[in-house]
Amino acid sequence: MRAKGRINLKIAFLDAKTLGKDADLSVLDKFGKAYIYETTKNEDVVARSAGCDIVITNKTAIDRAAVNSLDKLKLICVAATGTNIVDIDACREKGVAVTNVAGYSTASVAQITFGLLFYLLESLAYHDNFVKSGLYAESDTFNHLGRPFRELCSMRFGVIGLGAIGAKVAAIAESFGSEVVYYSTSGKNKNSTFKGVSLEELLSSSDIVSIHCPLNEKTKNLIDYEKLKMMKRTAILLNTARGGIVCEASLARAIDENLIAAAGIDVYTKEPISADNPLLTVKNREKIILTPHIAFTSVEARKRLAAEIAENISAFIRGEKRNRVD
Repeated sequence: MRAKGRINLKIAFLDAKTLGKDADLSVLDKFGKAYIYETTKNEDVVARSAGCDIVITNKTAIDRAAVNSLDKLKLICVAATGTNIVDIDACREKGVAVTNVAGYSTASVAQITFGLLFYLLESLAYHDNFVKSGLYAESDTFNHLGRPFRELCSMRFGVIGLGAIGAKVAAIAESFGSEVVYYSTSGKNKNSTFKGVSLEELLSSSDIVSIHCPLNEKTKNLIDYEKLKMMKRTAILLNTARGGIVCEASLARAIDENLIAAAGIDVYTKEPISADNPLLTVKNREKIILTPHIAFTSVEARKRLAAEIAENISAFIRGEKRNRVD
């Protein structure tokens, strides 16, 4: 791994475009030769990773076949918190280390979560259009009460998944005066600050439901049509965690049937979103806001992410198990 006292590793970053052009990837140069690819198709993973000691990926999948084909591979750095795009079992069997980056996007995701919420809760698109369309200029009063909104301090705020991001969202909601409850999908998170409840109680009693759990076998399609039917008709659903946790067809149906008031969605089962995704054809478009998986992408979060990837590589070279998930 060293040549003449210098670290001499070969690194492939398969989807660097997901970190943005302003992310400083020059930090990888100190480890050797870094091959930076903006995007990589699944069929090109093996060819681009061949001969590399380290592969970095955000959302490009590395399956068992790829792991078994890459004889020199020693480390996979996932440029995200979730690691479901890597076959961890295959890596463990072959002795390939896997690291992730936890906590880098907590503030960014929490901020977007409330951005989605306020857009819906306060009907900001409607009010913006009311002014820009000229209707406000024609009004006979100084204000407009066409879309009344409620205060968060009068609401119960339900958080599904109380990891770092869920706990941050819960704390912000509490600072607005909301009564916060949570449901731990793993059953491992116990928090004395907030009240833990069953999923059924959370859904049926919360005015806001915000999802922050990982995508796994327990949480896939966790929120389906039957679960949506449990929610208040005045409730707002937010998902800035992972696509696949909410059944998209069920959500579109629930919105069109007025089973819930609105939804803010940043993540999708297939990304980029499929042109035939039912969320794109919801009848009342004002009741849903869709953003293109931006919750983790603040400038500061992406800078932290790049720095943490480099730290993970440095730790691996030193023989430390920093952020190891394998």
